[in-house]
Amino acid sequence: MSNFGTFTVLRPFSLLKQLSNGVDTTCLQAFSNLVTWLIYLEQGAITYATNSVEPFDRLERHLRRLNFLSSETRVQLRMIFENEVLNQSIANSSDLSTQPADYQAIHWLINEGYLDDAQATILIQELVKEVIESFLLVKAGTYALSDAQQTVTKTCRLDVEKTLEICQIQLQNWQVFAPQISSPYQRPYLIINSKFHSQNLPQLQPELTNWMKGFSLRHLAVIMNQDEMQLAQNLYPHIVQGGVIMHEPDPPFDQLPKHQPEVSGSARYTTALLNRQFIDTVVEPSNRHPETETALAVEDFNLVVRSPQVTAPSSQNLQELTIPNTINSPPERVTTTTVAAKKTYKIISVDDSPTILKEISRFLESDNFSVVTIDDPLKAVMSIIRHKPDLILLDLNMAGIDGYELCKIIRNNSMFKQTPIIFVTGNKGIVDKVKAKLVGASGYLTKPFTRAELLKLVFMHLA
Repeated sequence: MSNFGTFTVLRPFSLLKQLSNGVDTTCLQAFSNLVTWLIYLEQGAITYATNSVEPFDRLERHLRRLNFLSSETRVQLRMIFENEVLNQSIANSSDLSTQPADYQAIHWLINEGYLDDAQATILIQELVKEVIESFLLVKAGTYALSDAQQTVTKTCRLDVEKTLEICQIQLQNWQVFAPQISSPYQRPYLIINSKFHSQNLPQLQPELTNWMKGFSLRHLAVIMNQDEMQLAQNLYPHIVQGGVIMHEPDPPFDQLPKHQPEVSGSARYTTALLNRQFIDTVVEPSNRHPETETALAVEDFNLVVRSPQVTAPSSQNLQELTIPNTINSPPERVTTTTVAAKKTYKIISVDDSPTILKEISRFLESDNFSVVTIDDPLKAVMSIIRHKPDLILLDLNMAGIDGYELCKIIRNNSMFKQTPIIFVTGNKGIVDKVKAKLVGASGYLTKPFTRAELLKLVFMHLA
């Protein structure tokens, strides 16, 4: 089967509702504003969904939020599969013969024993909801329906109607904050001005104000271990009063559609709606591991209550969530975890280019980061031992000693076995990335880079 359609106005909700009545195995490809959405369906149920905007950023955020993996494993995952994302170029290819790289990464985690079936199901469910939310905001674009046989190895199946119901509730919640907040990828900045420090405004957490220097709302919520809707609600009065300003999303997140306030009926969405619980879909597991069927299997897709907490249920108590009378449970309040004392992270940047060192300092210098720059790589080791940094940025091509050799020397010191070491380089070849991994590098930052790309690495390793 291969059907194609081009529309002046794309109606994602109606299209997905129509596909939910189908019996085929299909991949819906939608294209709008340089973004591609891939939604895989089997007999009217969603098996996976992704889009071309930073799929590994999305995967990493949810893995961290659900607390399924250690930071070391998340870094390892990215090192293995990130090159697949670059080569795959979802947005520029109609080839569906291979699975999306982020989905391959999930199955690698399953096969390596990092995730069990129950955890993978929860993870996929959260990823699908985020992707569908953004897809429902698309106003104009094109789509294609393609035969997706043998494309995605089924892990779970999500009911389309109930997934749409959850996503619509979440979108309505976001619309309450429009136009002040039009995207979860907007970046809040605190304005230091005493006249905005009103006693009538809720107090902001010190840790939140420390991190409001370039991270998006969505990333801040993960850093703060807090529900993103609750975070938006806490910031909203400060935004209205002018104490917090919202910067536009960094590329490529600015390509995603934005939330628009409803012309009529917006008053219906009140604070009470913001605090209501989201209704989640019960997933239907695959039959790949029969031993997990007891914990997950249900007769149909019942409605269950899920509190917007950051830690997902384990496979042992997942069955409790499928009890029908859970729908009548009292709502749980979202609370933030007890925050630790403020920490300043020390970062050392080694590069023989003063321009690069200056840019890195400008991008990172704040109350949270102390940046030490070293322009002589031959003196780097002693300086690193003296400063004991939390993260090291190494230029790959330097006079006197290259980054590979320097990385090996640093790693040979037991003090820095676990210290993140990021290569900063113009080399993009896969051989360079493999060599970087062999000498113990934790990540790769390709020149030229943006502040958002640098902050993303900081988010991965330190936040």
